Amino acid sequence: MTVDRIVHLVAGLMVLLGLALAHYVHPYWVALPAFVGLNLAQSGITRFCPLAFFLKKAGIKDDSCCS
Repeated sequence: MTVDRIVHLVAGLMVLLGLALAHYVHPYWVALPAFVGLNLAQSGITRFCPLAFFLKKAGIKDDSCCS
């Protein structure tokens, strides 16, 4: 699995987890998917994703052909 696929998988799971927790536990859990959405918007603008940075440092292979 590549860095991009892991980032998308983790983001999607965190959104689903946050929505489930907001529905079943407490409405304040809606902050989790909001944070994930803000982080995705930030990474789209700045081209820096903290999770991708740590995954690359951990040795997960990148998708690019030139890395």
